[in-house]
Amino acid sequence: MSQISESELQAIVKQVVSRTMGEITAAETSSPCDSSGRKVVAIGSDHGGFDLKEILKKDLTEAGHEVIDCGTYNKEACDYPDFAHEVARQVSEGKACRGVVIDGAGIGSCMVANKVPGVRAALCYDYATAVNSREHNNANVLTLGSGLIGVNLAKQILKTWLDTDFGGGRHAKRVDKIMAVETRYLKGK
Repeated sequence: MSQISESELQAIVKQVVSRTMGEITAAETSSPCDSSGRKVVAIGSDHGGFDLKEILKKDLTEAGHEVIDCGTYNKEACDYPDFAHEVARQVSEGKACRGVVIDGAGIGSCMVANKVPGVRAALCYDYATAVNSREHNNANVLTLGSGLIGVNLAKQILKTWLDTDFGGGRHAKRVDKIMAVETRYLKGK
């Protein structure tokens, strides 16, 4: 099992202490989200998702969000795990409210992001999955497959995903259970 960084450990401890003190539930985490809807969004891609990343980055900025570009910065061949990890780390450490990762299919990036403590990444490919991942699962990282969806659909998914609030209620206990599985394995079973 790989080592957890000091900053990842601090973020986990902060969440556990807050939950213990009754300040938040696992489904609710403090994040750099403005009450007006303005969000800090980390975005990254591999070479296959670079063009779509640049388009979505522009849309995010125009919508008033602050963007943290985690790379890649050109179309040279590179490995999606590096960028998926960096986006997820930004979210896990509370530097970004939400994260977006784009690779060819979105599957590998989703797997990588979900290895980072505190991250609930979801691969979305249409309006319904964008809504469900936020409303039911409180997803904080979105992964997209640039080879599977077009630009207009990607824009719709991203906007929907950012605009959809977590439903709470019966979904909160399920998200708490997701996070409890993570906590169990972080403690070494």
